[in-house]
Amino acid sequence: SVLSRYENQITILSDYLEEFPETDEPVWILGRQHHLNTDKSKLLLDISARLWFTYRRKFSPIGGTGPSSDAGWGCMLRCGQMMLAQALICRHLGRDWQWEKHKEQPEEYHRILRCFLDRKDCCYSIHQMAQMGVGEGKSIGEWFGPNTVAQVLKKLALFDEWNSLAVYVSMDNTVVIEDIKKMCWSPAQSSSIAHSSAHLHRSALGQNKNTAGLCPGWKPLLLIIPLRLGINHINPVYIDAFKECFKMPQSLGALGGKPNNAYYFIGFLGNELIYLDPHTTQSFVDSEENGTVDDNSFHCQQAPHRMKIMNLDPSVALGFFCKEECDFDNWCSLVQKEILKQQSLRMFELVQKHPPHWPPFIPPTKPEVTTTGAELIESTDKLFELEEEFEILSV
Repeated sequence: SVLSRYENQITILSDYLEEFPETDEPVWILGRQHHLNTDKSKLLLDISARLWFTYRRKFSPIGGTGPSSDAGWGCMLRCGQMMLAQALICRHLGRDWQWEKHKEQPEEYHRILRCFLDRKDCCYSIHQMAQMGVGEGKSIGEWFGPNTVAQVLKKLALFDEWNSLAVYVSMDNTVVIEDIKKMCWSPAQSSSIAHSSAHLHRSALGQNKNTAGLCPGWKPLLLIIPLRLGINHINPVYIDAFKECFKMPQSLGALGGKPNNAYYFIGFLGNELIYLDPHTTQSFVDSEENGTVDDNSFHCQQAPHRMKIMNLDPSVALGFFCKEECDFDNWCSLVQKEILKQQSLRMFELVQKHPPHWPPFIPPTKPEVTTTGAELIESTDKLFELEEEFEILSV
């Protein structure tokens, strides 16, 4: 009953366009610099090219009898989808790929979109994320924090053979270089993928095997760093370092916002953050028979929102993507130079060796049986079917 009221919480795109001010200051968007005075149109094109995931309604009920809309509770899950989608765009199409309305897009683009459609057989759907959250202690329909959504993406990526990502979520504000290299250089083990995973990807991606990276080598890295940048408010000492992260070519932005109100931050102008807002409720969109997706509602075609950095809730998660080992090495150098330089209070730590007092690091190779998206959804579906049969018999 609590969730059902969100079915009627339907918002529409605002007609109000939040214009950028006249300024000589550069705008940074996910590692790219723009100047408003000379290339404002390029800036807006760059922003509209990012995949934009919002609340949706009228999708199949999660778990069979759960909510058919995520309005009111799914904003952080949608922001997590946006960060991951940006990683996949960089993985397959490159950071400089641009989207144009009504222009034919490559097959890889549509395959990326299909990963996020609101269906239980799509590997990063709202269904998969909500169900996987159960293993993280979150009931379906409960709001996620940045760390929880990072843990969910980390587990779901283990099912995803096509994209073949290594997802590293830092612990205790510490990034361990040794652990990341061990994980990214681990030989891919297709034989260890469970049958449920293979079935899931045959349905979600329309193929039986991976075509991008099962041979041993560097697995593209999605690095997520959950942080607490203060107690009740963001500590001003972190602001410069936080902004530097958006300048890095590996940047995937940040997850955060305000309590129970998540945004996907993609850049900054001065002391204002630029973000994509998931708080718009649109109707469910499915793929066409030929596998393409009507993508107009997956790109924000209006000027983006901005907020003052000091209004940001201190709980955030930074994201970075390193397609090759040299990208990661470059990121480490930038962190040493720009983030850790002469800071009395560091935003996070970057260490070479695995801390001896930590448990041993074992690169994950397959999902935990009790929390896999595919198996969990299949088991809950059967449970709901049994409940429905019981209700019919009782009547």
